[in-house]
Amino acid sequence: MTVFSRIGAATLSATLSATLSATLSATVATGAVLALTAAPASAHTALESSNPKARSAVEAPTEITLKYNQPITLPRVILTDAQGGKHTAGAPRAVDGLVTQPVAGTLPNGEYTVGWRVVSADGHPVSGTFTFTVKGSPAPAGGGAASGVVTSAPASPQAAITLNRTTSSSEDDSGGSGGWLWLGLIALVVVAVGGAVAAVVKRRPSGGTGGTGA
Repeated sequence: MTVFSRIGAATLSATLSATLSATLSATVATGAVLALTAAPASAHTALESSNPKARSAVEAPTEITLKYNQPITLPRVILTDAQGGKHTAGAPRAVDGLVTQPVAGTLPNGEYTVGWRVVSADGHPVSGTFTFTVKGSPAPAGGGAASGVVTSAPASPQAAITLNRTTSSSEDDSGGSGGWLWLGLIALVVVAVGGAVAAVVKRRPSGGTGGTGA
């Protein structure tokens, strides 16, 4: 009995070990398969390339192109110079994973920053920035379309003289009108006072009546 008991225990132990090994192997294999199949689904949108390229030195571009690894929506692109001036013209266009942003005018020499933001296919917003440098541009420095400051031309001396004359004339007219108004009021007061005096004189009894004879 002791020998057969030992044989049975050994067989049971070997069976359990084999079962555990098989289960562990199956679990590892299943995890690997799930990881491989889930990786593409969880991948996020990424910028694959751009024109101009990041940290490159180029001639003044007429547009900025951004290529992503998957289709995107709601693109937004901002091109700014070292002073913070904006140089984009209109809204960007998106076709699948390619975004094109027109540039306003000819960029002067200098360093520029491209800031972008898109929405990936799974609805997550993705953003980033990169820089490039413009060299050999015919545009004068500081002459880009980014200033956005509207200044009015200084008034000519003739216009200033005309304005001063108009103002003086208006002030004179105002003063003259005020003077005539005061004169009219004084005249009315004088007439009113004269009428009151005449009325009092008429109501006073007349003196010097003749006496009766003796």
